[in-house]
Amino acid sequence: MSWRTIVVQSHVKLSYKNGYMISRGEDVRMVHLSEINTVIIDSTQVSLTSYLLCELVKRKIKVIFCDEKRNPCSELMSYYGAYNSSKKIRKQIQWDMEYAKEIWTYIVKQKILNQAEMLSKYGFEANIKLMKYAEEIEPFDMTNREAHAAKVYFNSLFGKEFSRDDVNSINAALNYGYGILLSNFNKEIVSDGYLTQLGIKHTNEYNPYNLSCDLMEPFRVLVDEIVFNNIDKTFDSDYKMQLVNVLNKRINYCGREYYVTNAIQIYLDKMFNAIEQKSFIASMIYQFE
Repeated sequence: MSWRTIVVQSHVKLSYKNGYMISRGEDVRMVHLSEINTVIIDSTQVSLTSYLLCELVKRKIKVIFCDEKRNPCSELMSYYGAYNSSKKIRKQIQWDMEYAKEIWTYIVKQKILNQAEMLSKYGFEANIKLMKYAEEIEPFDMTNREAHAAKVYFNSLFGKEFSRDDVNSINAALNYGYGILLSNFNKEIVSDGYLTQLGIKHTNEYNPYNLSCDLMEPFRVLVDEIVFNNIDKTFDSDYKMQLVNVLNKRINYCGREYYVTNAIQIYLDKMFNAIEQKSFIASMIYQFE
């Protein structure tokens, strides 16, 4: 499995030769494509050859482009992520949505439990309230326990005056980190041959990543922890590198240690198999530790 996340921040030319991505700037660097999971172009002064872009697509390597403010603004995705994508899409269209909704309910329950564990780890007593919300969750979260839990959770971490609608460094960092996670989920879902547009709970016609938003929920806490530990820091390029490196973090998933990128691959495979074969097991969902 590939694992490297490459961030390009300087004025360089990227090209391809003999299986390597070559960076030519003040010096020359080479990385074999077999090692690369994601490339983040964090500067508008980077030039790339079309040959390299084609090879990155062929190898299902995610490429994220940032704007002049160094915020993610677009990504490069293959039209056809798997050799049997038409078969996968037909399956996706025919999913038993009532069963898929049950799985989504467990996913959101685990998200809330992960948030509770995060609060417990840092000594916030509100973790008890979140655990109660998780136990109260109804099918498809009809009573909106997820939103209630989010309010308690973020107010505990960042203060009672904090709102996710505020324009500040905390929200900028959260959004940047979530964007990195979302892009990786998009990549893996497309690589598996499915459509990111067709979600379970998320069904916004203007959101091309509905399914990714549904499935990434338990992993958000990985970003939250980084932001909490940098709460007083300026949201600069060094801070962004910490958020990018969330993909290189090693986590425990299903009893084994994986890089986050690899854990996401395994998690998605389990979720898709569970929906299609109706063989869901709650322990398949990522649990924050």
